[in-house]
Amino acid sequence: MPRGRYSLYDPHDHTPLGEEHFHCATGPSGWRYVSQLTAPSGDHAGSVDLTLDDLGRPIRLQLHAASWQVRGAALDGVTWVRTDPTGEHATEGNVPAHAFTGASPAFHVALARLLRLAPGEGAKRIRLVGFTSPVLAPRTFDQAWALVDRTAHATDNGVLTVDEYQVSDLETGEQHSVHLAGDVVLAAPGIELEELESPPSSFA
Repeated sequence: MPRGRYSLYDPHDHTPLGEEHFHCATGPSGWRYVSQLTAPSGDHAGSVDLTLDDLGRPIRLQLHAASWQVRGAALDGVTWVRTDPTGEHATEGNVPAHAFTGASPAFHVALARLLRLAPGEGAKRIRLVGFTSPVLAPRTFDQAWALVDRTAHATDNGVLTVDEYQVSDLETGEQHSVHLAGDVVLAAPGIELEELESPPSSFA
């Protein structure tokens, strides 16, 4: 069960945004990721709880940020309920999309698991609903993911396979790289892996 800490920052000006303390695990029915977020001051800033089924589909999502809350799942596309800080108003949403995304490293792993790309296969287009802090407002957009490189690295715990993905925003044309080892993000815009207490899990 990988457990560790990511530092989060603004990918444009590198302003620190806080840290995400996480643990995740694979199981016979899928994968689960749980994390707590802290602000640069050290104060609690939110949480992420994401569960995927064996095909990589989001069967349960819970996000908290600044007292806002989102609960979602893959249902007739993706469906969610967003609740305001007072708890008095809840807004339901449904979009014919494939998955959720957001600032958490969990979503990079989830999308790679859902797409199951092979090196040289070419890019796949995917429609996403993203939630951004601090109010978790939903936005629907399209990305294209391509697995551009897969390398094996010898470590004390055996061979570590690292996948490099090229991710394209189909609305703006912007591109960036995401490096994954199993269910751990090694590097991505706005994300740095600072601590890892045990090796990444590999998906069968």
